[in-house]
Amino acid sequence: MSHPHRTLIASRRAFLAGTGMTALTALTLAACGANSRSSSSASASAKAGGNLTILTSATDVGWDPAKSQSMPMTSLGLVHRRLTTWKLAPGKPVELAPDLATDTGKASDDGRTWTFTLKKGLKLSDGTAITSAHIKHGVERSFAPALSGGLGYHKSLLAGAEGYQGPYSGAHLSSIETPDESTIVFHLARAFGDWPWIVAQPAFSPVPEGDDPATYSHAPIASGPYQIDQYKQGSSITLKRNPHWSKDTDSIRLALPDTFTFSLGQDETTSAQRLIADSGEDRNAFGADRVSAAQLAQVSANESAKSRLATSPEGGPLAFLAINVQRVSDVNVRKAIAHAVDKAAVVAALGGELGAQAASTYITPGIPGRQSYDLYPHDAAKAKELLTGKTVPALVLLTDNGAASKAMAEAVGQSLKEAGLTVTIEPVEPDTFTERATKGDGSTYDLAIANWNPDYPSANANIQPLFASSEIGSGGSNYARYSKPEVDAAIAQAQANLEAKAAQAQWAALDRKIAEEVPVVPLAYRRNSFLHGSGVAGFFVESYPAYPSYQVIGVSAS
Repeated sequence: MSHPHRTLIASRRAFLAGTGMTALTALTLAACGANSRSSSSASASAKAGGNLTILTSATDVGWDPAKSQSMPMTSLGLVHRRLTTWKLAPGKPVELAPDLATDTGKASDDGRTWTFTLKKGLKLSDGTAITSAHIKHGVERSFAPALSGGLGYHKSLLAGAEGYQGPYSGAHLSSIETPDESTIVFHLARAFGDWPWIVAQPAFSPVPEGDDPATYSHAPIASGPYQIDQYKQGSSITLKRNPHWSKDTDSIRLALPDTFTFSLGQDETTSAQRLIADSGEDRNAFGADRVSAAQLAQVSANESAKSRLATSPEGGPLAFLAINVQRVSDVNVRKAIAHAVDKAAVVAALGGELGAQAASTYITPGIPGRQSYDLYPHDAAKAKELLTGKTVPALVLLTDNGAASKAMAEAVGQSLKEAGLTVTIEPVEPDTFTERATKGDGSTYDLAIANWNPDYPSANANIQPLFASSEIGSGGSNYARYSKPEVDAAIAQAQANLEAKAAQAQWAALDRKIAEEVPVVPLAYRRNSFLHGSGVAGFFVESYPAYPSYQVIGVSAS
C-alpha cells in the first residue's frame, strides 16, 4: 500500500488502496508452469514443530477483529476463530465450513433469522470457555466508532442496528440473542442468503467483555491455535501455541509450526532476493507481499526459485476501467471505449501472463456460478464505427500513482487515442484518488482505473459493491456512478435467495445484463504470485482467494 503506516490485510479495500504490483500483502487477505501446487502443496510433507517466518513490508499487524478486513485463512485466522470459516485445498474451490459453530447456520423460512450452535469444549487462551456472549460482544464492539475500519456487511444487515455505537456505553443489540451459552441467534432486517459467509468475517470472533479497545489490537485473547508471544513495534511479532486450543474442535487449521515470526518493515525487493537465495533461516520463510513483475523475471530465470513460486492459476482480483456514466452517458460511446481497449496491452503492462490474464466478466475466476462471456472483444474498427458522427469531449482518466495503475492507464489511454478519442491521464495519490472517485459528485473524472478483490466467494461481493446505487459517493465503490432501479431490485432479489445455485444463476445473469450497458470495462484478472523457501510445505494459491492459506503451511520434514 502507498500509506506510510501499513498493516497486513488481504481484502478488496487493500487492493483499492494500493494497486502497485507489490502493494498488497497476503497477511490479512499459471503460465510457464509457475504455479507450484505440485511441488509445494502437499501438507503431508510438512512436520509439526519449528518456526515459520513471514517476511512483509507492512510495519504492523493488527489483531483486533473489529478493525480487520482479513480473510479467514490469513494472519488473523491463526489467532481468532469465527462462527464459520473457509476450507481450502489445492485444485479445489473454496468451501464454507463450520468453525466455532457446529454447522453453517440454520435459517428461518423467511431468511431473516439465523441460528448457530457452538461446539462443545471451546476455550479462549486464558482458559475461559467460549460462550455465545463472547460472540455477541465481538460483533457489538465492531460498531464502536473507535474500532472502525473492519468489514461491515453485518452492520447494515442486523435489524435495528442503524445508529448503534457499540456496547461500551451499556447499549446492546436486541437483534442478537443468546438464549443459552451455546446458542446465538441473529435477526436480520431482510433476507440474506450469504449470511453464513458473513459470519466467517473477523467481527464474529469471540471477545470477552472487559476488553480495552485501545490495546486489544496487540494483546488479544486468542481462540485460535496461536497467541501473541512477543510484540516489538515496527520490528517483529512472534506467535506461540495457545495451550487451550484443541484440534478436536478444529478441522481446518493444521497448526503445524510451534511459532510464527512476522518480520516487519522488510523491503520487498530485498525479501524476494533473500527467498531466491534460499539460505539459512530463509529456507523456512515466505513472502507476504506479492512478487512484482521485475522480481517475476528474476524468479523465472532461476529454476530453484521458480519451483518455489505459487501463482493463482486463473487470475484473481479484477482490474477494470470504470466509465462515469453521468458524464459519458451515451451507451454507444461506452461500447466504443470497451471495443477500443487492447487488453493484451494491459496484461503486458502488468508483467505478462504471469502477472495477469485478460478479463471479460465482472464476476472473477474462482467464484461459484461464474459464467464466461466476452461482449466487447478488442476491435478498433468497431470502436471507430460506433464513434462515427459523435462529438466526444476530452476524457479525464483518473488513476492512483502506483506503478501498475499508471501502466494500465497508459495502455488504456493509448488504445483510446488510437480510436480517435482525446484522453488526459491524471495520476494522483491514493487518498486523492479515493476522495475524487468515491466521494462528491464525480465531476472531476470521466474514466478511472481501479481494482476489486471480493471479500468473500460469492458473486454478491463482485456485483453489489460496484453497481448498486447505494454505493455511489460517500465512500462507496460504484466508481461508474451507475444507477438503475431494476438492477438494484435484481441485486436485492439475488441477495435474498437462500438457494445457493439459484442465486448463482441470478448473479451470472445480472453480470451480463450490467455489461450490456458498459458502466465498467473489465481489463484483467490480476495473477498473484508468492515466493517461499525450500523448507516450507503446504504452500499453494488458488484462483480465489488468490493468497496462500496460513492454516495449512508448515516446515518441511525433509
